[in-house]
Amino acid sequence: MSAKELEGKVSLVTGGSRGLGRAIALKLTDLGSKVAINYVSNDEEAANVGKAIESRGGEALLVKADVADSKAVKNMTRDVAKNWGTIDILVNNAGIVDDNLLLRMSDESWDNVINTNLRGAYLCTRFSLRYMMSQSWGRVINVASLAGVVGNMGQANYSAAKGGLIAFTKSVAREVGSRNITANAIAPGFITTEMTEKLPQETRENILARIPLQRFGNPEDVAELVAFLATDRASYITTQVICIDGGVM
Repeated sequence: MSAKELEGKVSLVTGGSRGLGRAIALKLTDLGSKVAINYVSNDEEAANVGKAIESRGGEALLVKADVADSKAVKNMTRDVAKNWGTIDILVNNAGIVDDNLLLRMSDESWDNVINTNLRGAYLCTRFSLRYMMSQSWGRVINVASLAGVVGNMGQANYSAAKGGLIAFTKSVAREVGSRNITANAIAPGFITTEMTEKLPQETRENILARIPLQRFGNPEDVAELVAFLATDRASYITTQVICIDGGVM
């Protein structure tokens, strides 16, 4: 990718204060985009990402909001547009897990995961699209999961949310394609994050045995794919679900 391929663009990355979101925000910065970092609770982590962006010569805006709250999302997108004029690129990355076998799962666990992972993407997309539609250019990139493609035991809520996000992506792409807006989903497999680092050693070894590339992915692997989808070189790619999983079987 050329150094400043996204010069002049404005990106909003939800769940951008750590993990995948942080890596994505930094990669978009490196390509020249201004980046708004959405987060819900950890002020210190968000501030650290903002400082990292500025240390790279980029511009950061911290926007604290619960993506499942319609009023908060509306205000967040307004704040981004008020500061920088528009929203060009939306990365719906915010997500939570609350795992349990279905027969033991509480209504609260189901609702919380669906609300953050699916309703959150719906709200952020709905409010961001207004700016993209007015300028006839935009990118919606949704971070789904391999669990949303194949399902995962103990994650009925998470798998349902991510599977719904995939279907949502395809619907959005078809609605807004005529306005030069693309919508795609990526489905990461096992990526090195706080979540995978807590797995027992035996579980990690069993997972690695199923991955032809013999390693977990890292957040930067995912960030590279997101950045590509944000550029004009991906302008003819839409409605797609791209797995980034090392060929897991």
